[in-house]
Amino acid sequence: MKTQSKLALIFLFAVGVALVLFFVLTPTEVDTLYVNGRIYTLNESNEVADAMAVRGERIIAVGKSDRLRVRAKEVVDLGGKTVMPGFIDAHAHLFSLGLSRLTVDLVGATSEGDASARVAERVASSPPGQWIRGRGWDQNDWPTKRFPTHATLDRVSPQNPAYLNRIDGHACWVNKKALAIAGITKETADPPGGRIIRDAQGNPTGVFIDAAMALIASHLPPLTDEEANDAMNMAIRECLKYGITSVHDMGVDLREIEIMKRAIDEERFPFRIYVAIGGVGETWDHFLKTGPIIGHQDRLTVRAIKLYIDGALGSRGAALIEPYSDDPENRGLTLTSDADFKSTVLQALESGFQVCTHAIGDRANNLALNGYEASLQQHPVNDHRLRIEHAQVLDLNDIPRFKQLGVIPSMQPTHCTSDMYWAEARLGPERVKGAYAWRSLLNTGTIICGGSDFPVENPNPLAGIYAAVSRQDQQGRPKDATDVIRSFQLSREGLTDSKSFERGWYGDQRMTREEALRAFTILAAYGAFEEKDKGSLERGKLADFVVLSNDIMTIPGPEILKTHVEMTYVGGKRVYHRNDK
Repeated sequence: MKTQSKLALIFLFAVGVALVLFFVLTPTEVDTLYVNGRIYTLNESNEVADAMAVRGERIIAVGKSDRLRVRAKEVVDLGGKTVMPGFIDAHAHLFSLGLSRLTVDLVGATSEGDASARVAERVASSPPGQWIRGRGWDQNDWPTKRFPTHATLDRVSPQNPAYLNRIDGHACWVNKKALAIAGITKETADPPGGRIIRDAQGNPTGVFIDAAMALIASHLPPLTDEEANDAMNMAIRECLKYGITSVHDMGVDLREIEIMKRAIDEERFPFRIYVAIGGVGETWDHFLKTGPIIGHQDRLTVRAIKLYIDGALGSRGAALIEPYSDDPENRGLTLTSDADFKSTVLQALESGFQVCTHAIGDRANNLALNGYEASLQQHPVNDHRLRIEHAQVLDLNDIPRFKQLGVIPSMQPTHCTSDMYWAEARLGPERVKGAYAWRSLLNTGTIICGGSDFPVENPNPLAGIYAAVSRQDQQGRPKDATDVIRSFQLSREGLTDSKSFERGWYGDQRMTREEALRAFTILAAYGAFEEKDKGSLERGKLADFVVLSNDIMTIPGPEILKTHVEMTYVGGKRVYHRNDK
């Protein structure tokens, strides 16, 4: 019996060894094997591989080509090109991007007259009475630096109401026709959280800040289904061109969610999106009843709400602790009360939703952190991953609180290089040290999610990575303290520390290349609870990746801006090729 038992054990051992050898030595069947690439996996050990195997929508293996035991239906030679995880924009506005491409483009307008001339072109091809929409004007780029007035638009658009969003989306500029339709007069009061810009006699000039924008916007005709679909499709195509495979859409309503869901179900959505509902209201009430949507066909997740504490720095609506240095009577706007903010945060946490709060000024960020801290005391256990969107200007005492509370700063590097020409005028030489303070935050051990806030900024993540590692604009400014004096109209005596400008604007706040890349990939995924599915190129994860024309981790910094996305893949399927027409 003992002999038989031993023989049985030997037999079972032999069978086990044979099975192991079979599975080890027999190649795994895969759809596509990518070889001869420089593949930045962004896994924990930051491995660089040269081959990757994909089956279906998932990565089966990644590593050295001579060690991958796979049999592929197709082999793709990457020609030595650089491969990275698909970029994730952690703060964007998909439909707004598409809509901005369908309306009057005011980005880069050099003056009030230049902007109105662009409006005149659209008026010439529009029937009388049709609304003229546009976006992208920025008075900070104009010689006068003053807000525009309706009089300029009245001359070019007397019969068409005009509604033109400022570049940050926190102010609008309208003409007299729009004022008449909305019934806006001298007697119209500023709404809570908003401001109507007025002349010396108290008459509305045509510019509305933050909550006041709704006085006009409520009269805009809604987009047709065709317009909404066109906007969505146009925005997705532009994202894929830049290697963006996923976005966190900040401020979406139920209709937009339904349009995306329908496109996914009809296989017309080659993209991934993480949705934050645009504040309290009908859409929020709907999802409080139904609960979050998690990973609908691996394309759509709805599990966050976006709240607002303040406005924007460029329109002086950001809430500051002390008054604006260039507007001593103004501390900005707060758009929600402490009680309402905390109540909604608690409601979200109890219902399984993440909270993403827009806070730009130091007072707004302080209020957001205070509200989060109080809420976490009542819900301390779960992994909430509370976020502050922008976190642009921080009181230095609040910087360590992000790590202490586990709050994620979701930041947009190109905001820094767009705002740097006038930010110090708004904030003064001391307070500006807490602005766009990436290094100060990173040094506390917190993480940063990277985004663009498109269409406020260019969607291209490579522009964001360049800004993060250089603190310079796309013309390479500022190069040094002398360049700062010339470009920013400062005196040498006004510079608190000229060394701060030797390598970019307050260059000591720069990120490393790895930090910047991770902010737009794996850390952005973490900011949406999706790090197990995307953000790095590892076995079992979604095969979302980009092929670049240059290795942005090794080339000289300015060359990052000259790098192109050659191909973009979503779920193993090529959805963009640079040579496609």
